[in-house]
Amino acid sequence: MAVVRPTLVATLLSLTGLGGLPVAQAQKTTTSQPSLPATLEPAELGPRPKSKAGASPAPDSVALRQHLRLAASLQGKYKDSEALAEYQAVLKLNAQHYESLWRAAVLSVSIGNRYSDETRKKAYFDAAHQYADRALALQPEGGESNYAMALALFSEAGLTSARDRLRLFKQLRSHVFLAAERRPDLPEAWQLLGRWYYRVAHYNVLEKTFSRVFLGGYPHGASSKKAIDALEKAHQLDPGRVQYSYDLARMYKYQSHRHQAIAVLQEAIKLPTYTSEDLTVNRLCQQLLPPLLRAAARRDRLHARWYRNLKPTPATGTAGK
Repeated sequence: MAVVRPTLVATLLSLTGLGGLPVAQAQKTTTSQPSLPATLEPAELGPRPKSKAGASPAPDSVALRQHLRLAASLQGKYKDSEALAEYQAVLKLNAQHYESLWRAAVLSVSIGNRYSDETRKKAYFDAAHQYADRALALQPEGGESNYAMALALFSEAGLTSARDRLRLFKQLRSHVFLAAERRPDLPEAWQLLGRWYYRVAHYNVLEKTFSRVFLGGYPHGASSKKAIDALEKAHQLDPGRVQYSYDLARMYKYQSHRHQAIAVLQEAIKLPTYTSEDLTVNRLCQQLLPPLLRAAARRDRLHARWYRNLKPTPATGTAGK
């Protein structure tokens, strides 16, 4: 039996990298660049929360509720950095506030994705991981806390080596499944599950070998069909989110469901854009649509020509005998 050399596999993986479902490039700059997250200092969050059974969270104060209302209002206006600051203010009043922890994690990822500089990205993704970890300590099986952790791990995977990416993809499996199970009404969870399904379903031979040898096996059960089902669920829950439409349309395209991809894209380009990220993805939809339309028209012409060239089969019945 041949022995796989660890250094050889690691080297090959680092050279091949990880492909998979392309992620739409978010707008790299914003009108007002947010500062680095204040979550990098552990003292900002206070002592690490206990498990749910032993937790004794402080009662909500008037000031805390005011920060929550303001945070929700700012999120509704797509002011992520300001909303994050309000959740951080809540955590200074109550370090065990579950909603503020998981929402701060999600916002940290959202803000970090806007940077092209990997140092700043990593700072926000690390902060997101810290927030999600504390939310999980409060509610280990919470749908929101598991979604926050899965999102943080998924984001971190884009900045790591090939080996670490495979480890993170295996690690986030339980979190993304639990998120969709406990919060089936959360479209973000279904989108992330769809991306995970697709990526794992398309592991190449080297990735499978490395996972089997060094990680105790790779996740089974993923498929493109399951990825489409999950992305369809996300799109169904929030058809007004252009990112869900774009991800679903690409999946349809990869699986040669051309007319379905066209239908989704034609609706997507009509959606309103509220943020620079929405505008970027809307433009990607506009770029993806014309080649699909041309390919569909060409295929329809070929089918029409084929039908016209069909010669009628002579009748072989016994009529008239």
